[in-house]
Amino acid sequence: GWFLLWLLPSILRARASPETRPSSPLCQQSPTKVSCKGVGLQKFPKELGQGIKYLELSNNFIQNLSGSNMPGFGQLEYLDVCSNQLESVSATALAELPRLRSLLLGSNHLDRNYLANGEAFHLLRNIEVLDLSVNNLESHMASWYISNLTSLRVLDLSGNTMTKLLAGTFRNSPRLRQLDLSNNYIMEIQEGAFEPLEELEVLNLALNSLHCISGFSLMQLQVLNLSHNALELFSEEEGAEPYLLRVLDLSHNRLLYFPELPRAHDLTHLNLSNNLIASLLPGSLHPREFVLPYKEMQRFNRTMRPVAALTHVADLDLSNNRLELFPFSFFHSLGSLHSLSLARNCLQDVARESVTNGTELSVRSLDLHSNALRVLPRWFFDSLPHLESMDLGSNSLQPCESQGSDQGRDLGGDSHTSAPGDTCTPFYNVPRLKHLSLSKNNISRLQPRAFNRTPLLSLDLSGNRHLSMPTGALAGLELSLQELSLRDNRMDEAALPCLGTLRVLDLSGNHLSLLPTGLSCSPLESLDLRNNNLQALGTVRSWSHSLRAVSVAGNPWSCCSLGWLD
Repeated sequence: GWFLLWLLPSILRARASPETRPSSPLCQQSPTKVSCKGVGLQKFPKELGQGIKYLELSNNFIQNLSGSNMPGFGQLEYLDVCSNQLESVSATALAELPRLRSLLLGSNHLDRNYLANGEAFHLLRNIEVLDLSVNNLESHMASWYISNLTSLRVLDLSGNTMTKLLAGTFRNSPRLRQLDLSNNYIMEIQEGAFEPLEELEVLNLALNSLHCISGFSLMQLQVLNLSHNALELFSEEEGAEPYLLRVLDLSHNRLLYFPELPRAHDLTHLNLSNNLIASLLPGSLHPREFVLPYKEMQRFNRTMRPVAALTHVADLDLSNNRLELFPFSFFHSLGSLHSLSLARNCLQDVARESVTNGTELSVRSLDLHSNALRVLPRWFFDSLPHLESMDLGSNSLQPCESQGSDQGRDLGGDSHTSAPGDTCTPFYNVPRLKHLSLSKNNISRLQPRAFNRTPLLSLDLSGNRHLSMPTGALAGLELSLQELSLRDNRMDEAALPCLGTLRVLDLSGNHLSLLPTGLSCSPLESLDLRNNNLQALGTVRSWSHSLRAVSVAGNPWSCCSLGWLD
């Protein structure tokens, strides 16, 4: 009883309502920085003291900022009042903050009293960073809030209800460098809306309802995100001055063609995934079901090389489109291309068109998973001499057998597409390939020495139901392979060579009653044996010093043969 009486004051304090709870003792405070995040404040904590420069008040219940609550904060430079219930900001309050540089007011109710609030904002002459995201602001409200903020460098208006960008919105914010307008309902950008922003470097217009970007004129912009719109057209403004654009995201739109960017010489990252691009070849016809609604499309010359200027692009994502052909000539001019994704298209073949046999691409990482590829000819690999990583999962490729170091190098070498008689793909003699995925390719039998003289570090053969792996199938990988996945293959048995560098092995989802022979050679660190028919493990002694993780669930272990657990 005395113990409960001793605890009672603490219990009562813990259950006190936000109104009766003292605010400042719950805050974390240093001489110049105070954090009162999520402590239940309903008013500005005026008792915090002098000299504070950094104040966090997010995730509370503050409804207004008034001058009477804010004496002694003249040194404040950073104020975060995000995720409160703020709807009123008085001029007297902001007048108390002459040194304020960063003001974060996201996730509040600043659509209420916006006229008076915006008038008060005129006092924020020195503000450089402003967050007004998720405040239910309409276009005219947002324009009013920033109408006199001449020092703004970073502005966040994301998550509001803006439907258009008015021509004069940024007239008095010429120093703006980062602008976030994502997740609104913007359908229209009035002419000249961005014209004052000559220093703008980063612009986010993702998750809006834009249908057309015509005459794009932000020369100095370096990062542009237009993903998740309804764009059918993206064209640059006519002229000779080059763009400084480095990153362009046009994913999740309705583009039918690769965008024409003749002056984007500095572009390094281009994302065109999740569009309707059906061909990359010059002169392609428009799909029958699409009627061009834009006059701008009439001046497009489809015989142009749309990538001729993109000599610095290192990362190109074309996944989730409608491509049926892999055209080497299109990518040939992308001399700096290192990462290329054509995953989840309709690729059935690869073609070099009129490119000479010596054509080489600089690609190091190639993602072709989830297509309809049945064969890749030898010239395909010869044209990718720098290839290090390749994802070919969810296709229908069958690896060829390697019978010598150089045999088969001319397989289909003179044809522009795969020869009709070719039924397998040569994965041997690919000198720089280190990571390969052939999961879910319906491979029924792995041929001997299928990866000979290809120094793979990781190999994924999972999801090939009833895969047969005869002795010697992985011969040639003894001194390189570190990770191997044979998951969900329903194999009754598997033969592995002495893989002296293998660290990670996944054998889950098979019908194995015995571990593959040769495993004792491998310095395994991770072994997944779930969902097999194993009753005992007999070769674990050789892994006693290397094994760190082992998964054994879903096996009919024999209770009389558990010595391996020791």
